[in-house]
Amino acid sequence: MQFSDFLKYVPKIAKESLPATIAHAKMVPPERIESLNNQDFSKRTPRKAAVLMLLYPKNKITHLALIVRNSYPGIHSSQIAFPGGKVEDFDESLSETALRETHEEIGIDSDKINVIKAFSEVYIPPSNFLVSPFLGFSNEELSFTPCPDEVSGIIELPLFKFLDDEIVVEVNMSTSYATNISVPAFQINDHLVWGATAMMMSELKEIIKKVLII
Repeated sequence: MQFSDFLKYVPKIAKESLPATIAHAKMVPPERIESLNNQDFSKRTPRKAAVLMLLYPKNKITHLALIVRNSYPGIHSSQIAFPGGKVEDFDESLSETALRETHEEIGIDSDKINVIKAFSEVYIPPSNFLVSPFLGFSNEELSFTPCPDEVSGIIELPLFKFLDDEIVVEVNMSTSYATNISVPAFQINDHLVWGATAMMMSELKEIIKKVLII
């Protein structure tokens, strides 16, 4: 999609209601769907985090930015994700967290980003994080500067490829809650995107496809 065409849909995207669990459920194994509908945080007190789903022009075509996390001893090692991180005491809002972390992780200043809206929260049981995704866009082509301590690479995904249902696959893997189960994922070149990031991507995909039809 031409970026100039995408900009025409921004007002509709901002007003569109969120499908939330309906979209999230498309990217989780059947074993987890019930837990999505019955989440109770009263005894968990999850930590809060925020990420940015950033759209921008590259060669006049709309792209979505994802990061490849570094390998490290931890739950999210080497995973594909959106730039973002945990809320700090000095953050005035969740959107500020997403913008600050985006600058820290991929070097994009917040004054280059227009935040469209907040998307539905996603809870990550293994790390006990409740993540708030935000959708934003930049009007200009971006030059990324990945933080070497956190990011090993940037994936620049054309929006038309993201919206193609052919990139949704089923893979067998072992997770924190099961061994050798079938998990839905986005296949992006040699990368698999699953779990919380895939759930966020699913909701974003639903919203964009809906406004394109209207």
